[in-house]
Amino acid sequence: MTSLRSEVRVLYRPKVEKMEKKYPLEILRHSASHIMAQAVGRIYKNVLYGIGPAIEDGFYYDFDLPRPVTIEELEQISKEMENIIKEDHPFEKIIMKKDEAIKFFREKGQIYKVELLEEIPDEEVSLYKDGEFIDLCRGPHIERTSHLKHFKLLDIAGAYWKGNEKNKMLTRIYGTAFDTKEELKKYLNFLEEAKKRDHRKTGKHLFAIFPEIGAGLVLWKPDGATLFNIIEEFWKEQHLKNGYKLVRTPHIASEEIYKISGHLQNYAELMYSSMDIEGKPYRVKPMNCPGHIMLYASELHSYRDLPLRFAELGTVYRFEKSGVLHGLLRVRGFTIDDAHIFISDEQIEDEIINVFNFTMEILKTFGFEDFKIYIATKPEKFVGDEKSWELAEESLKKAVMKKGVEFEIDEGGGAFYGPKIDVKIKDAIGRFWQCSTIQFDFNLPHRFSIFYIDSNGKKKTPYMIHRAIFGSLERFIGMLTEHYSANFPLWLSPKQIAVLSITDDCVPFAENVYKLLFEKGVRVEKDFTNTSLNKKIRENILKHIPYLAIIGKNEVKEKTVMLRDKKKNIGKFKAEELASAFLMAQEKKMKTLENLDKLRILK
Repeated sequence: MTSLRSEVRVLYRPKVEKMEKKYPLEILRHSASHIMAQAVGRIYKNVLYGIGPAIEDGFYYDFDLPRPVTIEELEQISKEMENIIKEDHPFEKIIMKKDEAIKFFREKGQIYKVELLEEIPDEEVSLYKDGEFIDLCRGPHIERTSHLKHFKLLDIAGAYWKGNEKNKMLTRIYGTAFDTKEELKKYLNFLEEAKKRDHRKTGKHLFAIFPEIGAGLVLWKPDGATLFNIIEEFWKEQHLKNGYKLVRTPHIASEEIYKISGHLQNYAELMYSSMDIEGKPYRVKPMNCPGHIMLYASELHSYRDLPLRFAELGTVYRFEKSGVLHGLLRVRGFTIDDAHIFISDEQIEDEIINVFNFTMEILKTFGFEDFKIYIATKPEKFVGDEKSWELAEESLKKAVMKKGVEFEIDEGGGAFYGPKIDVKIKDAIGRFWQCSTIQFDFNLPHRFSIFYIDSNGKKKTPYMIHRAIFGSLERFIGMLTEHYSANFPLWLSPKQIAVLSITDDCVPFAENVYKLLFEKGVRVEKDFTNTSLNKKIRENILKHIPYLAIIGKNEVKEKTVMLRDKKKNIGKFKAEELASAFLMAQEKKMKTLENLDKLRILK
């Protein structure tokens, strides 16, 4: 872009400063996006510019380019950014009347900037200029391009203009920037580790997604289905122990139920198109709540029945745009570990404490110890009365405080129908994942006119708590896979041990060992192929099997197995005793086999 018209007012031109200057990361990264856009404009002809914001871990800029850009070209863009940094241009803020700005960008053919300007209600707008590059921007920015020291361009992706799939697909280039070289290096190492743990790579033995089936629809392989079932059975067992009643609801329902709940009016864009069944429109289920409320309404309840806890592992279907689908982490068909708890007002505090404690116990069983807790409070627009909101919010706070954990208030972050507790869990490399939600709902009980008979014989509307611990099993398994790099704790591991024969002569005894372990309930695999032992060990370790039972001539003679983990031989054991150790590990939810010294018979 060229120089501005004479009508603009230049607000400042920063003086040249040689000293190092520290900026908030958001300002540093937003400035980096401008420098990147300037570099792209120098390299490619006829570039149309979209937007270039700072984001949580870096920045991006969207471009309409005459041709696709490859990942290899990021190096060329980076070098041009370095040239701009060396040129030491000041960032100059310029105020311009909106109609003049529209005219300016229209003359340059910058259709996306014109579109943005036409949506701005203000009569004046701000632009920023560094060198030959001028952009529509609120700012602020670093003072000079030379103040950007440590950056890295990371990736290229497609992005619809304004996130609308009806608009043109633009080229989005991602990058990051930090104050120091050390911080940048640390972040790049983190990205490398995250890439190694990507569940789409480490979890290939668990699931598959095929375009012939449908984007965002998961097929579970035997190992994945086993892992899913282990989690599901544990979930059911724990809920039954904690006073929940397990229910099931159908995968489709009449549109009428979603009109009553309000989902059809407010969330239709996430619901799949209706299907006609005998002249009535039906929808595939986007959530489990309406079904649970109808189950509650199907019987008369008194205050003595409360709290009434319904729980379901219910598969739901929601339309997610193809651009946001991501392995197991963002899918279109997923299983929510839903619970809906119906309570009276005097039971609120105790039940919230109970639900929060239960949630923490479940998450800790899966190996998570570090959490971030948020309590989201009443937004500007809400349903229900002030007294109910105050009671619910105080109950949420007391539950978390009694557990002795720190929490943050997300002021106004609650849904319109109730406040909530959000739980984020920290994984092995320091990432936080949104996981559990404990949500009040003042809306649906009233929409469905449900009630219970109180101690005075009068009808009263119950409070309802909507709660999910895993969120969705698909996403939770994807998260677990990355947390453990698919090397799951022993009690979760789809295959716990593989029996390996060294020679063909060992196969009959090895087969007996395999059958014994299998019949005892150990999740066991066998490898009696005619290949070298080293190859068998390597291949079975790559299958993420935590233990190997190696059987050679000595083991056949001694009626033992040589137990090995992924790194070394542990010792020789009787198969029966080893089976008992595995069963104990399953029962006690152990990460590895323990107390093996008591079982070892030969070193």
